[in-house]
Amino acid sequence: MSTRPVKRSLTLKGHRTSVSLEDEFWAEFRRIAREKDIAINALAARIDAGREIETGLASAIRLYVLADLRARLDEAGV
Repeated sequence: MSTRPVKRSLTLKGHRTSVSLEDEFWAEFRRIAREKDIAINALAARIDAGREIETGLASAIRLYVLADLRARLDEAGV
């Protein structure tokens, strides 16, 4: 996997936007969307709606992925 961010397009509220994330974050982001049974664009829109104005979307997605992984580790007792 690449350590460089990979730019991909997402559609939020009917508008296309580009987000750059590392492959590992894209993979986990897709996994979370599958587990929640929602489209990746819908999950991105939820994250976008809940982020602070000064936090970029890519950073907000990374923080969301990190929080999800931490919650999974806590549930597993790790």
